[in-house]
Amino acid sequence: MRDNPKQLKMSVKKTILIICGGGPAPGINSVISTVAKAFLKDGYRVLGLHEGFKGLFSEEPEIKEIDFALADTIFSRGGSTLIMSRFKPGTEKLNTKIFLDNNVKLLVSIGGDDTASTANRITAYLQQEHIFISNIHVPKTIDNDLPLPDRNPTFGFHSAKDEGVRIGNNIYEDARTSQNWFVMSAMGRSAGHLAFGIATSCHFPMMVIPEMFGNTNITLEKVVRLVISSIVKRKIENIQYGVAMISEGIFHIMPKSELDKIGIEFTYDAHGHPELGNVSKSHILNMLVQNKLKELEIDIKSRPVELGYELRCCRPIGFDLTLCTLLGIGVKKLFDEGKSGCLVSANSKGEITPLYLSDLEDEQGKIQPRLVDIDSEFSRLCFQNLHYLDESDYEAAKKYLTNPSEYYFKKILNEKL
Repeated sequence: MRDNPKQLKMSVKKTILIICGGGPAPGINSVISTVAKAFLKDGYRVLGLHEGFKGLFSEEPEIKEIDFALADTIFSRGGSTLIMSRFKPGTEKLNTKIFLDNNVKLLVSIGGDDTASTANRITAYLQQEHIFISNIHVPKTIDNDLPLPDRNPTFGFHSAKDEGVRIGNNIYEDARTSQNWFVMSAMGRSAGHLAFGIATSCHFPMMVIPEMFGNTNITLEKVVRLVISSIVKRKIENIQYGVAMISEGIFHIMPKSELDKIGIEFTYDAHGHPELGNVSKSHILNMLVQNKLKELEIDIKSRPVELGYELRCCRPIGFDLTLCTLLGIGVKKLFDEGKSGCLVSANSKGEITPLYLSDLEDEQGKIQPRLVDIDSEFSRLCFQNLHYLDESDYEAAKKYLTNPSEYYFKKILNEKL
């Protein structure tokens, strides 16, 4: 239940304000809880603001008082006790009364790089209005694509992957039991970390992620041929089932000419990103695979499975509970050190350091997403473990394909043979 803002009295205590932007990720409540406990212990008042930045630009913001009891209750829960939004400020007027009336000394933002940069702009504007507050950002995305030092994961990624693996194993068991194929799609706008992690952990025979297309242009036909390659390879080995994992990120890097073939108009969010969640990628891909199987007269049934929203609000696993606790305590550490305008970062040793957006930006001021390292030994070994046609299968594959070489994994991706 949302709190009535009229019931909140003007604060004389020093206060911190917490907001959440973007989409949910497992561990948000863990961060909120830890930050709140750390500051409550030091005599601060802790407030949360519903609807992220939208609340900061509202004349009637919905504010939530976070006391120890609430912080203790939400720590291990999925979802977020604070309502989230993807609102991006435009010409709206910032409600500075929120900061003045509540004696806010620190704005804690939880979200991606868009949320971090917006928080920086807001505190810079407040400074022009002679309202001086600090702001510290906690980076969050289940896509794991923020370029954190030491390739450390973003919180929520491992919990989402764990939930995806649980579902993926169930689907693979269904495939084996029913002797069918499934075409599965997983979230990951720019990078294939989630799809890669789930497919590898579930021993799926085929996965397709955007990073695979470094040597060739991506097309829907190539994606379909990769799936068919795995289906035929398994049929040769008398295995009539399987799961093909495909990252939604392939749609993000496809040229518009390819997207137009689908016949669906993508919508875009306030940050200019295609709203892939509005479209069932697995349904699109499964229909394309089914059409190709029919054309080839291969009798295989396949079904679509979308891995998306069911991953975002699952309960955080132990790894993320520990990481979120460390990041939450890290917010207090950086604030006590006088840091502001930074992200809280923890290295592999558990040491907290401030990370500034300028540390992550390239020469054009853009933050490039962290991609799956396709050339790492781990990646190479995982791809070698997939099931796909190679030159030794050509003769056997002629039972199903007129030109088996067109379905050779490395040839499709234009890799060295």
